Amino acid sequence: MNVDQTPYRTIWTADDGWRVRIIDQTRLPHDFVILELENIGEVAEAIKMMRVRGAPLIGASAAYGIALAMKESPSDLSLDVAVDTLSKTRPTAVNLHWALMEMKDLLAPLAPGHRLEAAYRRASEICDEDTEINRRIGEHALPLIKSVASGKRLGKSVNILTHCNAGWLATVDWGTATSPIYQAHKAGISIHVWVDETRPRNQGASLTAWELGQNGVPHTVITDNAGGYLMQKGEVDLCITGTDRTTATGDVANKIGTYLKALAAHDNGVPFYVALPSPTIDWSLQDGLAEIPIEERSESEVTEITGRTTSGVLETIRIVADGSRASNPAFDVTPARLVTGLLTERGITQASREGLHELFPERR
Repeated sequence: MNVDQTPYRTIWTADDGWRVRIIDQTRLPHDFVILELENIGEVAEAIKMMRVRGAPLIGASAAYGIALAMKESPSDLSLDVAVDTLSKTRPTAVNLHWALMEMKDLLAPLAPGHRLEAAYRRASEICDEDTEINRRIGEHALPLIKSVASGKRLGKSVNILTHCNAGWLATVDWGTATSPIYQAHKAGISIHVWVDETRPRNQGASLTAWELGQNGVPHTVITDNAGGYLMQKGEVDLCITGTDRTTATGDVANKIGTYLKALAAHDNGVPFYVALPSPTIDWSLQDGLAEIPIEERSESEVTEITGRTTSGVLETIRIVADGSRASNPAFDVTPARLVTGLLTERGITQASREGLHELFPERR
């Protein structure tokens, strides 16, 4: 996607071929800053502090983290320590563990002298694969938007509500939930996106709104609690969210608040779709609520907020009464029964074991 009309991916190697460049997402939307990562410690910090975030991008970043570790030392011990270090950064995103196992399974049988080149090659392939997967998600989902558009009066837009950031900033490119949105926009369909602010880190207001604006997609930021009201007023045609982990039975873990949007959509007859690349499916899990680990993040993300003052200075202020505690679960689980369909690179299917097996018969 584009930043100031220049195409970017969210992660790439520098001109020297080994340093890894990322967009520091903690600085958006006010500053566009590119960081260069030189070792696994910097990659782990970038993931943990959410300089990179979103399940697919976390996986791609972890793959490059292993490559940087192999540059420092391609030994068996270095590989094991790198995998262990990165696996502890963000527990909910299954792509992290998928990418680490991809890298370990590839590198462990190789002689140490062959690991560095293989690591960088596979990390680059993971990025290319993610980009193509997300493009195909949008390609399969585009007819849904076209169908809604065909029933609109002339001049009326298709209104899509999304939660958090499942855009190109959360992936290597295209995004998951935003891929059909971008493709519809490129196809000339009149489209408008309701962007949940997504407290406590405001990833909708800070990230989704920023990237939609950079790519010319009409959008409006709303408070997290406004979605249900808009559905009651008939102003939401469909919801599309992403997911950080999906069970083999179709339960989805996504940013906190997704479950409430799904409940509101169900009550108002609004289709609720979840866009996911297949590496986000955890085929070992059956019950999302019981089995998906939910990351608990710092209280300060709830009690404090950062923004630009009227004088142009970025400042962090406390918004909660002194002495008040805060709870900050980062994700919730939406049961499959509330999901209209899963949007994958192989097509659209029902959120169920049978539906997923239909698209991925090799997993039966």
